[in-house]
Amino acid sequence: MTRAPLLLLLLCRPLLGEPGAGSGTWERFARLPSPQDQLFLYDAFPEGFLWGAGTAAYQVEGAWQQDGKGPSVWDTWAHRDAAHRPEGPPGAAAAGGDVASDSYNRLQRDLDGLRRLGVSHYRFSLAWARLLPNGTAPANPAALLYYGSLLEGLKARGVEPLVTLYHWDLPQALQDTHGGWESPALVERFRDYAELCFRSFGRHVRYWLTVDSPYLVAWHGYATGRLPPGVRGGPEAGYRAAHNLLKAHAKVWHLYNNHFRAIQGGQVSIALSSHWIEPQKMTREDIKECQKSLDFVLGWFAKPLFIDGDYPQSMRDNLSSVLPEFTESEKKFVRGTADFFALSFGATLSFHLVDFAMKFQQKESLNLRPLLYWISKEYNTPQIFIVENSWFISGRTKKDDSKYVYYLKRFIMETLKAIRYDGVPVIGYTVWSLMDGFEWVRGNIRRGLFYIDFQSHDKELVSKSSTHFYREVIEKNGFLPLPENQPIEGIFPCNFAWGIIENNLHIDTTPSQFLDPSVYVWDVYQTNMLIKVEGVDAPKRKRHCADLAAIRLQISLLAKTHITHFYFSLKWSLILPSGNLSYVNHTLLFYYQCFVSELLRVNITPVVALWNPMGENQGLPVSLTKHGGWENPLTVRAFEEYARLCFRKLGQRVRFWITINEPYTKNLTFTAAHNLLKGHAKAWHLYDKEFRKTQKGKISIALQADWAEPACPFSEEDKMAASRVLEFDFGWFAEPIFGKGDYPDVMRQWSYQRNSRHVWDFYLPYFSEEEKKLIRGSFDFLALSHYTTVLVDSENEDPEKYDQKLKVQMLNDITWLESPSGSRVVPWGLRKLLQWVKMKYGDVPIYIIANGIDDKPDATEDRLRIYYIQSYINEALKAYALDNVNIQGYFAYCFIDRTDPKYGLYHYVVNRYEPRPSVKRYREIIDKGGFPGPETQELFCPEEIALDTDDIVFQPRRSFLAFISFICFAFIVTVFMIINYSKKVDKRYK
Repeated sequence: MTRAPLLLLLLCRPLLGEPGAGSGTWERFARLPSPQDQLFLYDAFPEGFLWGAGTAAYQVEGAWQQDGKGPSVWDTWAHRDAAHRPEGPPGAAAAGGDVASDSYNRLQRDLDGLRRLGVSHYRFSLAWARLLPNGTAPANPAALLYYGSLLEGLKARGVEPLVTLYHWDLPQALQDTHGGWESPALVERFRDYAELCFRSFGRHVRYWLTVDSPYLVAWHGYATGRLPPGVRGGPEAGYRAAHNLLKAHAKVWHLYNNHFRAIQGGQVSIALSSHWIEPQKMTREDIKECQKSLDFVLGWFAKPLFIDGDYPQSMRDNLSSVLPEFTESEKKFVRGTADFFALSFGATLSFHLVDFAMKFQQKESLNLRPLLYWISKEYNTPQIFIVENSWFISGRTKKDDSKYVYYLKRFIMETLKAIRYDGVPVIGYTVWSLMDGFEWVRGNIRRGLFYIDFQSHDKELVSKSSTHFYREVIEKNGFLPLPENQPIEGIFPCNFAWGIIENNLHIDTTPSQFLDPSVYVWDVYQTNMLIKVEGVDAPKRKRHCADLAAIRLQISLLAKTHITHFYFSLKWSLILPSGNLSYVNHTLLFYYQCFVSELLRVNITPVVALWNPMGENQGLPVSLTKHGGWENPLTVRAFEEYARLCFRKLGQRVRFWITINEPYTKNLTFTAAHNLLKGHAKAWHLYDKEFRKTQKGKISIALQADWAEPACPFSEEDKMAASRVLEFDFGWFAEPIFGKGDYPDVMRQWSYQRNSRHVWDFYLPYFSEEEKKLIRGSFDFLALSHYTTVLVDSENEDPEKYDQKLKVQMLNDITWLESPSGSRVVPWGLRKLLQWVKMKYGDVPIYIIANGIDDKPDATEDRLRIYYIQSYINEALKAYALDNVNIQGYFAYCFIDRTDPKYGLYHYVVNRYEPRPSVKRYREIIDKGGFPGPETQELFCPEEIALDTDDIVFQPRRSFLAFISFICFAFIVTVFMIINYSKKVDKRYK
């Protein structure tokens, strides 16, 4: 790539001004529109944007005493700790820098790796102790030859070098002689070393970095002693070292500016590392503490360089006794000595080496975008070059580093948003690092784009998943929009079922006051109250649906949504508390009869599940639970008996039945699942033989299925792992019913493999041929619940989260939109799942029976739910219109948040139900039949007519109103007679 665009961006030095404008960053980002601002940004980076990878000499070079190299403080540190360091597992990360990645002896290997990546620049550091073994002249010819060859090789491949003079590996001789960076003498020593580098390599180098992460060098090298040289000198020593580092940097910048810039045309800066910090609460005090935290870590060095040559005021106010002072001439000398803002962000510092006290009790975060914005505002919009960024993975991970990929994806996407949304002038991005190497004090981790087996002799660079990912990003210069991610226009057919689901229907069987049979007399003279007449009762009447006020309210709310179907579950444990027909709760059955009747009156079709495994005892009667629940084959017989009762009592009004709603496979035993399948099949055949002809309904099972996406699209192992998860989660029940009548082949093979290794924890039962015949085809449609998508990784990155049985680990793409409970919003996963179901089971009719997301419970506008509903419905439309998937309906989850907080379309507040904005949006989609566009052909759907319900066992509403009228008339006559009689009595006694 050409250097010209970057040169144009870098020619202007940052304007000097007053600091502090960054303090508005936190409030700005708190006000950004949600969820729109959190959505992934598909866009390209500016033309000429620089893409690179980086390394540090001590991390990769090895050859610690080869060809005359002198020892560095890191050599001394690593050798001292080697005796106490346990030997790592085979293939673990490098234990030290003696050999590391052996880059010193494998120059051609590294150059080829850069070519394979397609980067525009390569950041590397010069080893001070290799070039000047004693820290001062004379120079080491072998080192000059090595770095000269590296620069020539980069030039031949069109890769721009970004060279760091000092990346922590101070020659041990300078530490021993002068005390390292605590001594002002290091300023001149560093200047001499820099002059050697400028003279020897300057004709090849356009971008120089003087020091990497001076915060870490000063604070942890000389104050805490957590890094080499390990001096525990306290804050005073740390601030003194930083003072000298700043003056050394300024000395080198002026050296280059005065003697080399005109000839070599390069730029000089310093690599400043930073964290990001967020307030515990969005208060002025906490925001002020966040600003102070950045002052103490990043501003410590950035403000003197980019603003006024002096430390932040917050540091001066709090550290006056230990913080050194610049003279006025020194301030002038330091100010403006950076040609661009070189930023290091990621695993080296964040959540690891930021001093706890410097967080000021606020929350550390990995958000890169607001940090970029803060830097831009705080330091007068300098050109920002991200010279180090990434996260880390376990040292056990080899090629499939999916977790690392998604961190890179997030950081790069946040950089893109900072450019496009926030106007931050970011000019380049550098992944850390090119290859696996020695990871300082982080232990057994890896951060390279290329894998290295440190136990091997040749130490070959092996491409990882991240290699392929980063190369694609570079080739596309960002994330280009994908056609499949764009919403489409279109509508669903007239008979499409638009529904809502409520797993835990609110039941209130309390009758109204009209059911009291007692007779009362009104005491108009003394108490003015009704007095019950003992021993006298009015004639009793039958129960009526209108007696149940709770039903009327729920039905009215549902009618306002314009849905055509409503799905709810019966409560087996309450209908048959004893588990058999010895006691039937007719009061509850009457309530359900009324509920479905009232649904039909407003043209809403009831969809009813016989059993929903949730709540106490998984919704099973206690007696069945005590005898093992679904582990006991007798539960199959009990379920069939219960199903017959429900079909008989409710079937005349129910056209859609679900036998079992979402059997939860995560904690289900193989035996229980085996009996569940038989119980479902028994209920299906019972309905088919005894009730279908007269009731004309349909029946199936509702299965929950989240889409399983390979964590790494380049990995065959991940693809097989994702397929395995789908078969175990969904195919476990789907294959016997919708497929061949038996469990998926993957499950059978997996069981055989584990048992052949004498791992007897995976016994999968067998169906008899008769049972297979019973189960296969026991459906009229497929009811599918879908909520999110997961990534499936075959690597054992985190043993605590690794599924040892399936040999998989679930991940999330951290760029995905996230709900308050942590559920990810991945609309395209629904379409992929529907395509997979069609591929597996053919043109089966599919109802998306449950689909929803949680949102903030106190949110007046549930924008996340609105986005979720419309995006998932649009993906369903794509599956219907573009993929010819036989989708028959969509049901939003859920009706009311009374029993499932955060999820309801309606919010329950003290006997009131408040519709959330998502109700209006869902109703709009229903009324339009989808997402019609200007060219969408309009459908003329016949208007539905409410079913006549006069044949139901209850009195029609007209009869009930007549009865009420009669009661009122009789009451008025009675009162009149009592008053008239009272007057006659009065006259008699007068």
